[in-house]
This record gives sequence, C-alpha cells and structure tokens, in this order.
Amino acid sequence: MLVAHDLGTTGDKASLHDDGGRLVASVTVPYPTRFDHGGVAEQDPEQWWRAVCSATRRLLADSGTAPGDVRGVGFSGQMMGAVLLDSAYEAVRPAIIWADHRSTDQCDVLIDGFGMEPAYRVTGHRLNPTYSLTKVMWVRDNEPETFARVAHVCLAKDFVVQRLTGVLVTDPSDASSTNAYDQLRGTWSAELIAAAGLDPALFPEIVPSTTVVGEVTEAAAGPAGLLAGTPVVIGGGDGPLAAVGAGVVSPEAGAYAYLGSSSWVSVSAGAPLHDPGMRTMTFDHVVPGQYVPTATMQAGGGSLQWVTDLLVPGDDADRFRRLVADADTAEASSEGLYFLPHLLGERSPYWNPAAKGAFVGLSRHHGPAHLTRAVLEGVAFNLGTCVGAFRESGAAVDRVDAIGGGAASDVWLQILADVWGATVRRRSIVEEANSLGAAVTAGVGTGVLDGFEVAPTLSQVTGEFAPDPARHEAYRRRHELFLDAYQRLEPWFEHAGEST
Repeated sequence: MLVAHDLGTTGDKASLHDDGGRLVASVTVPYPTRFDHGGVAEQDPEQWWRAVCSATRRLLADSGTAPGDVRGVGFSGQMMGAVLLDSAYEAVRPAIIWADHRSTDQCDVLIDGFGMEPAYRVTGHRLNPTYSLTKVMWVRDNEPETFARVAHVCLAKDFVVQRLTGVLVTDPSDASSTNAYDQLRGTWSAELIAAAGLDPALFPEIVPSTTVVGEVTEAAAGPAGLLAGTPVVIGGGDGPLAAVGAGVVSPEAGAYAYLGSSSWVSVSAGAPLHDPGMRTMTFDHVVPGQYVPTATMQAGGGSLQWVTDLLVPGDDADRFRRLVADADTAEASSEGLYFLPHLLGERSPYWNPAAKGAFVGLSRHHGPAHLTRAVLEGVAFNLGTCVGAFRESGAAVDRVDAIGGGAASDVWLQILADVWGATVRRRSIVEEANSLGAAVTAGVGTGVLDGFEVAPTLSQVTGEFAPDPARHEAYRRRHELFLDAYQRLEPWFEHAGEST
C-alpha cells in the first residue's frame, strides 16, 4: 500500500493506494487560513502536521490497513509559499502561502535590480509578489527580529517531510515555484538570490521528486500512525502532481485544467514554454526531463467558494450543488452581467496584485442564480484567456481533462467547453488527483511502480462535454467585453489601492 498526502489550501487530502497505484480510500482533514486586509494569507505549519497525522490514522483505520502494509509515503503540496524555520526546524512565524501578495515593494526591488524579462528567461516565471522569494524578503524587511531567527526556508510539503524523516530538502517542481530557481541549470539561482539580498544557505538541497529522502523516525511514527522505517518520498508541488493525477505525463497527453481554490490550465512539454507576453509560466515536472507550462489564476474555485459563502452561509454540504443548479437556469454575460474573478489579486494572465474582484453590469432583477452564473462564466473567461495564450505559443488545446473539486459540476464543465471551444472531459479522479500524483511518484521512487506511464490508466473519463458552436461564438464575442471590463478598471484598481 502507498499513502499520499496533498497539502492544499483548505486541508490535507490523504489517499490510500494499492501496489498498482489504484485508489482504495481517501480522507480530508481541513485547516484554516487567515486572510486579512492588504493581501495577507497565512497558515500555521503545525496544523499541516496535525492534519497529516490525523488523516493518516483515519485513512488506515477506516480501510483496515495495518501500518506495516504501507510501503511508502509521498507528498504533494501547495506551491509558491514561504515556510521560515529556525535551526531546530521549528516555524518562527505562520507560513505565508501562495495567495499572499504583500511583498509588492520587495518585488519592485527585484524588478529594478534584475529585470522582468531576464528573470522570466532564468526562472520560467515573472517576478511577482505571489512567489516565495519576495515573501522571504518581506519578512526580513518588516519583521527583522523574527527574521534573525530564520535558518531555513522551505515549502509546505518539505516541512512535513522534515517532521517525518528529520531531513529537509525540496524537489525541482517546488523549487521552480519560488522565483529563486534557475530552470535551465536545475539549481538555485545565485544571481536572483543575491539580487534579493538573501543568504543562499537558507534554501534547501534540491533532489529529484522520486527521491526516498529518509524513513519515518521513531519520534514521528507514533503521532503519524506509521511504522518507524517506512520510506518517505519527497514528491512535488501540487501543480505538477495534478498533471500526473490527470495522466498528463508526456507532451502527447493533451491539456488539463485544475478547478480548485486556485485554478489553472496546463500541458506537459519537453522544454520550457516562454510566452512573449509572459502571461504563462513553466514549472519543472516531477517526471524527469519534462516541464509543465501553466497558466494559473488566483481564485478559480475560490471565487465559487466565496459567492457560495456569501449567498448561502453555513455548513450545508448541498449548497454548492443547489446554487450551481440554479445558475444553469439563469443568464449572466448574455444579459451584460460579468464577474471579474480577481479576489486575491491576479496571476495569469495579468500578473497584477492590485486587481480586484467585481460584478459589472448589475441590474435590479439579478439574483443569486445570476450572480453564480456570472462567477462560473468569469472564471471560464479568465482561464480562456490563458488557453488562448497557449494556443498563440503553438500548444494545441483541443481537449482538456478537468480535475479538482469544480470538475464535479456538469454545468461548469459545459460552460468551460463552450467558452474555450474545446472538449472538456471529467476524469474519475476529481478531488484526489493531486494525491494520486503523489502516490504514483512515491510508487516510482520506492520501486513499487515501474514508471509514470501507469498514471493515465489509474483514472477514466466519466463525462465529456463538447462545445456548442453557436454558444462558443457568442461567448467569443462576450469574452472581448470581459477583457474590456478589466482593462477599463485596471487604472481604478491601482488608484483604489493607493487610497487605502
């Protein structure tokens, strides 16, 4: 058996897989995020550890699996964050996660000193305050007493792996999400780290994603419910591991879309894909020699979560389904109602931390169903701009496999297909795609699985949504209005930020 963990934004999704990689059981243990004015988004790393321990124990107990049957543990984790540790590997402050964009001043320093286009060529990414490097700079500049205690910087999964094994390392996929990684050399970028004014010794050793970095220690075995000596594979960032979970392990596999808190469209490639407009970015894949060109927006599924919490507060598990079902009977952009889904600033395609969410074109008759429809369409439009960027760079995006919680919605997948003009398919692994990718990577690393080629066989297509030509043409025209709304509001977003 293999145990996999996906340390996401809302909780740890843990899954149990047989020796062939097939999903046996899964469980999710949530943890909170502190969002606050000014772009704050933080989590407590100790809650990640407690969630991993709780999820592992529940997973084994509910499935009747003995700890001795576990042949390996692997990890997927949220990317682009900053976990700051002291010399004893204890967190000195809450982790700054991907959604935090306070470090705009520090980003400006990097842009002025290194240059945006040179950085894009080195890292495959724009310089942006959503990345790890400027977050570390922000702590140095704003919390000097705290920063004086920092001995190590790492990502979410790296922290938990260190707790399990006593070994702190990272992998190329997560390293490529920091703005501090030289993608062509496969090493930390001494030049960018120097431009940031940071000590290179803060950054951990980079090892292949399939590396068995250690074994579960005696100290960790009890809390985690695992046997001491169980092999632990480092795994990778959630984006590249979602690609494995979706079966996208080669350039021939097509594209996939992840509809989670953040959302993205991605493909696999044999080389970094550099967009002339720098709208997209490229991560290292967990598959050796492969890359993951990606266009990620900040609040995809997060926008739907927000509007649901706003319109139907509470813990009713059926509230999403009801709202989306009602949205299928309503109109939004066809009536001039649009939603700009930039609730946490924006990465692709604008890379503007000052961007805000907005409903544009509201009328008196618009109710919850119209607003929800506008949110679903707004995310589809924004990701559609990203799809267009890939197509302009020569990537074929004719078929997209959808994973993540939002992929459970027929209504949303049909909207995506109609907006993008591409067939959208739901795979049988939806919520567990990231942890499936972590399980496959752990299986390859421990020798339980022969290679990544098994990944596409571990899920099936359970729904297919073809674009309607008439609706696609209508959405194509409305997409232009959606883009126009953002362009007209962009100066206002900047001025609104200055007035606070």
